[in-house]
Amino acid sequence: MSPSYQHRAGRREESVELSGSVAADSLPSTALVRVSAINKRFGGVRALRDVNLEVRAGEVHALLGENGAGKSTLIKILSGVHALDSGTIEIAGRRVEFDSPAKSRAAGIAVVYQDLSLVESLSVADNLLLGREPRAALGFVRQRALMARAEAFLTELGIPLDPRATVGSLPFAYRQMTEIAKALLGDVRLLILDEPTSSLTSDEVRILFDAIGKATRRGVGVIYVTHRLNEVFEISQRVTVLRDGADAGTFVTAETDMKRLVSAIVGTARSASMSSRAEPAAPRKIDPSPVLSLSNVSNDRLRAIDVSVLKGEIHGLAGLIGSGRTEILETVFGLRPLESGTIEIDGRRWRPSGPADAIEQGVALVPEDRHVQGLVLDHSIERNVTLPRLPHFSRWSWMQRRAAARRAETAVARLAVKAQGTSSPVRTLSGGNQQKVVFGKWNDPRPRVLLLDEPTVGVDVGAREDIYAVIRNAARDGSGVLVVSSDLVELIALCDRISVIVNGRVARTLTRGEIDDAEELHHLLQMYQASAPGHLQELPA
Repeated sequence: MSPSYQHRAGRREESVELSGSVAADSLPSTALVRVSAINKRFGGVRALRDVNLEVRAGEVHALLGENGAGKSTLIKILSGVHALDSGTIEIAGRRVEFDSPAKSRAAGIAVVYQDLSLVESLSVADNLLLGREPRAALGFVRQRALMARAEAFLTELGIPLDPRATVGSLPFAYRQMTEIAKALLGDVRLLILDEPTSSLTSDEVRILFDAIGKATRRGVGVIYVTHRLNEVFEISQRVTVLRDGADAGTFVTAETDMKRLVSAIVGTARSASMSSRAEPAAPRKIDPSPVLSLSNVSNDRLRAIDVSVLKGEIHGLAGLIGSGRTEILETVFGLRPLESGTIEIDGRRWRPSGPADAIEQGVALVPEDRHVQGLVLDHSIERNVTLPRLPHFSRWSWMQRRAAARRAETAVARLAVKAQGTSSPVRTLSGGNQQKVVFGKWNDPRPRVLLLDEPTVGVDVGAREDIYAVIRNAARDGSGVLVVSSDLVELIALCDRISVIVNGRVARTLTRGEIDDAEELHHLLQMYQASAPGHLQELPA
């Protein structure tokens, strides 16, 4: 963490207890927001079919469903982005119609999307109060008053942000918290959070949950959209599931379980199929010789990193945001310079000169932000899949269209990408299918080293299992896999070994038999972080 926001971390207020065990009937019986029989079409596609949803004041109501189930469409109707075709929306018993986001916001509905709407060149305080700054008589912004108001509000929510910090200098997780604080600063009646924890560590999730608890105690209703089902049981009182644009059920959280929710999300038949795929059909064979070795690797973010990945192994990197875990992947892929130490591929010493060099060496990267770093959204599936290996599909500067098309068709079939065809723009695909396209770029030939940064971020439960199968198959075929994930449950489920990264160093490497569950791994992370000699940014470059 940089000093601009890390120094306030100790000022958190006492944690608010949030649990699905809170009975739904302990909340006010009058609906704060009620949508009834909502229908919406886009051309020939019926996105929503007679959807109903009720949110009470002070309630956290989870909204679940696979990518493409209709969640985003419902949110955009509530936020005034899309007009409904039929049905009604009521706020506190009064029927309303939204033909613009401004009208929705005026009615007290605030939405925090995955794609943030902050001005990165401005401070946290400027973003929080943008358009409602305290001003002097001549119209000048009263900076001291602005900073004081922002700091008081952040302290009230327990969010450890420095109001003076420039938003662009913050890690994504803290920009996300700024967006949430911005949404709460005002006359908010309903707060809609779309995948708010997709890039947060467990400690940062705790801070967010505390802030949500403070908001609901003021009577704010919350619609909480997530693919992380364990969060549903921790924070929500009720759950509504959408499947194929229709209601698949509304449940009192304390009266349901994970199996029932998964069945509602994907359907009973697919749920049974997923359970049968949870364990690989045949055990993977791990070659004891490393396919990737990092020895004493150092640069501006890393300090004497020693990590090895065996052929056929899935090796996890666990750590807080800013710990250096992503920087390890970037260094191996040639995105970040290697200042000292050695990197070996199959025992041969190699110094990456850039991503093109890494690709030629058989190193592949699935980045955290697929929209910015992993895909060209307006290009077709075919163009995206063939992009890393264009020289292999061209002759005398002419593209070999048939070879490229076959390559894309093979990737789509092998990874079960749901699309109308390989000519479909990637932008039109669901999040899970977009992520499969990113994997498809590296599927043929298999990479020697597969680097994964948050491989299932923003991906629904069904697509997540598909991606786990892709990762396991890559390792079974002999690739060495190095994976970063904020989801400790995911690391435990996938990895043969896990290295704990703290302040640019490897604190410890654990084998599968040395760690029982995600809670134990979380405690280890906390212990090593607390005992670290100094923060990464305080070390000399």
